[in-house]
Amino acid sequence: MVDQVGRWSAGPSYGPVLSQTDLYLLNTDLHLNPILENTNPSFHLIFNLASGQTGGFNSEARDHDLPFAAKDEPATLPRVSDLIIITELSPWCTVVHNDHGVTMGDVCTMIWKDYTDHYVTESEFGALPPRLQEQIKRAASHNGQGGQGWNAYYTPQVMPNRYRRVDWLRDKIFFECLLKKDTYAMARLGFKAPNIFVMSLTS
Repeated sequence: MVDQVGRWSAGPSYGPVLSQTDLYLLNTDLHLNPILENTNPSFHLIFNLASGQTGGFNSEARDHDLPFAAKDEPATLPRVSDLIIITELSPWCTVVHNDHGVTMGDVCTMIWKDYTDHYVTESEFGALPPRLQEQIKRAASHNGQGGQGWNAYYTPQVMPNRYRRVDWLRDKIFFECLLKKDTYAMARLGFKAPNIFVMSLTS
């Protein structure tokens, strides 16, 4: 049995980093880091998309928090320069890029930035039913946007109706795992590729 820890350890001693074109030409199957699959028995990742905080625990010792020491490990083997991440809970697509090979830290950082640096457009928000709009407004307040930003400069009556992508997720702001779902990728994007993964989120 291959030593799983050694197999995923950080460092340059891996094969070449595959580009999007390489993946198509070679038709390569990618193996996800067990932490991203949520199959590593000694480390369960806790990643909050609203705050960007990462950490974890060992399922056999849940009372002890663990640091996210795997930040520099490759996200996949073989390594790739791009990962495409979608989720059934939002309409957006996150592309994680690193010419030297996407790492675990890259995945968490890019997902967090994509969902906190970008705002829901008026047309995206307007297409939602009123019930979901209200839930997003409550999520925005809960996620700290009101208290940390807008309320310092605006009274509630004139507070802008701007919501971050993370607010769209409502209470599902914790990363659970990445999954391979080619059928969903085809329906959503019109194509499938070895480096397209579906992100599962939980509350």
